[in-house]
Amino acid sequence: MATDKRTDKGLNRRAYVPMLLATTILAAGAPALAQEQQDADGTSMGLEEIVVTAQKRSENLQDVPVSILAYGNEKLEELQVSDFFDYAKYLPSVSYQTFGPGATLVYMRGVASGGDGNHSGSLPSVGIYLDEQPITTIQGSLDVHIYDIARVEALSGPQGTLYGASSEAGTLRIITNKPDPSAFSAGYDLEVNSVAHGEMGYVGEGYVNAPVADNAAVRLVGWYQQDGGYIDNIAGIRTYPTSGLSDDNSAVAEDNYNDVKTYGARLALKVDLNENWTITPSIMAQKQESNGVFGYDSSVGELQVRHIHPEFYNDKWVQAGLTVEGKVGNFDMVYAGTYLRRGIDSAADYADYAYFYDVLYGYGAYFYDDMGDLVNPTQYIQGRDRFTKQTHELRFSSPAENPLRFVGGLFYQRQSHNIQQRYLVDDIATDIEVPGWSDTIWLTKQRRIDRDYAVFGELSYDATENLTLTGGVRVFRYKNTLEGFFGYSSNFSSRTGVAACIGGIDGPVLVEGSPCTNLYDENVSTTSNVVPRAAEKTDLTYKFNAAYKIDDDSMVYATWSRGFRPGGINRRGTLPPYQPDFLTNYELGWKTSFMDKRVRWNGAFFLQDWKGVQFSLLGQNGLTEITNATQARIKGVESDVSILLTEGFTLTGNAAYTVGKLTEDYCGEAAPDGTPITDCADPQAPDGTRLPVTPKFKTSWTGRYEFPVGEFNAAAQAVVAYQGSSFTDLRILERGIVGKQDSYTLADFTFSLSKDNWTVTAYLQNAFDKRASITRYAECAETTCGDEIYIVTNQPRTFGLKFGQKF
Repeated sequence: MATDKRTDKGLNRRAYVPMLLATTILAAGAPALAQEQQDADGTSMGLEEIVVTAQKRSENLQDVPVSILAYGNEKLEELQVSDFFDYAKYLPSVSYQTFGPGATLVYMRGVASGGDGNHSGSLPSVGIYLDEQPITTIQGSLDVHIYDIARVEALSGPQGTLYGASSEAGTLRIITNKPDPSAFSAGYDLEVNSVAHGEMGYVGEGYVNAPVADNAAVRLVGWYQQDGGYIDNIAGIRTYPTSGLSDDNSAVAEDNYNDVKTYGARLALKVDLNENWTITPSIMAQKQESNGVFGYDSSVGELQVRHIHPEFYNDKWVQAGLTVEGKVGNFDMVYAGTYLRRGIDSAADYADYAYFYDVLYGYGAYFYDDMGDLVNPTQYIQGRDRFTKQTHELRFSSPAENPLRFVGGLFYQRQSHNIQQRYLVDDIATDIEVPGWSDTIWLTKQRRIDRDYAVFGELSYDATENLTLTGGVRVFRYKNTLEGFFGYSSNFSSRTGVAACIGGIDGPVLVEGSPCTNLYDENVSTTSNVVPRAAEKTDLTYKFNAAYKIDDDSMVYATWSRGFRPGGINRRGTLPPYQPDFLTNYELGWKTSFMDKRVRWNGAFFLQDWKGVQFSLLGQNGLTEITNATQARIKGVESDVSILLTEGFTLTGNAAYTVGKLTEDYCGEAAPDGTPITDCADPQAPDGTRLPVTPKFKTSWTGRYEFPVGEFNAAAQAVVAYQGSSFTDLRILERGIVGKQDSYTLADFTFSLSKDNWTVTAYLQNAFDKRASITRYAECAETTCGDEIYIVTNQPRTFGLKFGQKF
């Protein structure tokens, strides 16, 4: 099969875009906090200093030899950021796939193979943190509402030395505002908005910071958000050829089908025990209730679907944390511990699968009732997922002013996922149901446990006044297990499901609610001692960095680092385990400020070798299969700029140019030990195939002008964001069926008036009502359901009014 060598028009001159990014300010990116510093008489002194904690200590962004973008509290408010989708637009190295709120897969710097994050899928390659607490679960990260947030930091490239396994390609950090014992403060914001082609939306948010003693304070934050729907489930009838029976969805047809309700709270207590020791317990909880689907059916119409069964996705979680900060001698010590419980209840229409399997294979002939008569074979899915996660990190760091500095510690993490998925066909015969589960033709009832242990450290040495050398290592061990049941009843399949259980239907049960156990370690298990299947490994990651300060305002640096992602067990027990993948990163970067600090320009060139690429796909029966797709190479450049053009007028922007390609054939097969097979006559993705999901070019620009209007302070802001085209799948055949995701450009406009302690804001998002193609998918394997392609798009044009006060 020939390699896909198509390129975006105008971007096939390989040197053009990198040269433009590297040699002109007008091809750069968008860091945080473009406010001005001022002296005592109000004279502008340039852009404000940005303080980050990316290296586990507070530092000026311009002194950190890491590619970082950071958005502070004021900037997040100006950009109307309330969730991940809002701030991802301003992070050029971030790409993602999503199926709706709470179901988003995040990637950075092109490290994306597509399809990760399904049930018992690969762990994420991007770590997401809330303060010191990792919030990346097995199936993806928490969808945290953004309000009263001090800062969002995006760290590009492997961060495995300080942040661990889920930071193979990068790390996103959400830093909350902490309780402040020095003064009382409070605030609230109220918003109403209207979505084109859809419904009204409402938001109410507020916080209170209250000192309870000279050395203690509490901070309470709450929010409620109602997002209007904009996708219609239109009425229609579908007839199954084998039985002649029909689906009629008139009972669930509804305009604006995909509304979302999100509400939650965050409470933190900070106690300064003495001048050296502080404890901060916190708890955060959120419930998100989503209805309908967020991808429209391209064969039905724009912003339309024709689904048969009710659909929802309810995501509820609570996370408690404790941070202890203090001094042991001259060393700073931090302990951070968290415990998370998350529950997802969902329902999804699966009628496309039933229809196309009936059309192609006469599947409807297998579904009958207790009288032997054929029943309507339409299917739907009910899911019940329960997650727990606990993490513990103990970290020490030496004084920051010393020429030789150390950060290091210990890390432990344990997370579990109890998986329940029922594939239902109403009124089927008792003898073809999964035993104990009425109307259930297929059941997945499994338990997955992932354990991680690590020792880590970084050592920095100021070799000269201008040159700093840093070396780091993280020694890790992981052990991931999977056990339980998947499949049909023995009367529906004589080889899989119950028929494959150890000891048959009367055999041992490892996961409560299972009819029996067919996913276990066949090599060592007996009916009296059933052992889960396991994947485990001990290895290390590393980082070496050299940073040279040219002067007080300019620095260059070079980094060689390695990130990893653990291997694991396939849900389909007949498949071998998948192996860990590793990312080796080579990076050259710069950080500069000039024109009296009125311009700040940072950027980095990078080359990454990705070995053992984990690739997830929907295989037989719509079950996730994971294989290792040999190796790939990713090249790119990313850059950001902030410019204080005139008094009150700031221009910020960002851009990334990324090209990732396979460097060996992907055959889609693995040896018994999980090692990828690369020698095949007809590879599914040949050497040179472009990696999916990530566009070659992504950029955003923000212009903001602040000016007086009588006794009021006014601000006008415009944002333009562009993203290039991409594919959703690595495999050539499947990407041809699903189609290419076209490039798009979005524009937002904001105007605000403020006086004293209040602000009124009017905004227009997606002003020209463009339809971005964010994710394209089919309900089952593309080669079967490829005539019914769904496109997850952005929210249509939205006009909103917001009023806020601070006290």
